[in-house]
Amino acid sequence: MNAPAVINEFAKMRHLKVGVFGLAMVVAVVALALFALVSNPDVDLGDSSAWNALLAGMSLGIPLVSPLLLAVLASRQTDMEHQGNGWLLQATSGLTPGGLCRAKFMALGLVVAVLTVVQSLLVLLAGKVLAGILPPAPLGHWAGFTLCMLAVNLVVLAMHILISAKVENQLVALGIGVLGTLLAVFSQGLPPVAAHLTPWGYYSLALAADYDVSEYVTLPLAYPSIAALTLVAALLFTVFTSRFDRQEA
Repeated sequence: MNAPAVINEFAKMRHLKVGVFGLAMVVAVVALALFALVSNPDVDLGDSSAWNALLAGMSLGIPLVSPLLLAVLASRQTDMEHQGNGWLLQATSGLTPGGLCRAKFMALGLVVAVLTVVQSLLVLLAGKVLAGILPPAPLGHWAGFTLCMLAVNLVVLAMHILISAKVENQLVALGIGVLGTLLAVFSQGLPPVAAHLTPWGYYSLALAADYDVSEYVTLPLAYPSIAALTLVAALLFTVFTSRFDRQEA
């Protein structure tokens, strides 16, 4: 890891309103999770299914919010290199285009990891303090859900960094982000086999809870599938950024 390059990417974020977009992501997911709880009069705060309502809200909120905002974050972080010929400038200082992409992923990935964990903890805290859910929270399932959503978020982020680096017109990257949002949401109604076909479909495989007939129920998390996605994505990201290293800046 090129630590100075990663630090430089954090410095660039100060001018890109990353904090504003990150706050929007957290607020939107937390609001959707709480809405799922308060909008259903059948939810009993004295029953453990109330936690499932919050998990179901996050399971919908994250796919609805994250794909587009991740595309925006990756696009803004990468577009400055196209605008200011930063690829060539960094290459003259010894940092290859692929190395720069990896530095961007390390910096943005840390931000996305913090945002994903924070929104999960805020929903957990809101359920206990604001809503007053009495039974103990299912911390194991909650942590597994957070980890799965984080993995998918990082995969989508890595993909958008590659797209934004390769295609100068950032409207293409943002358009793919909009398409990804639609695929992430509609994949929840598709068979699991179809959900495996796109990175955004894996959001539905990390569905932690859903409404069934008259109550919210816990759903199993597809740990093997999401682990496989993470490994394949890491391999492909390494291969593609290595190819960038061999191209002219």
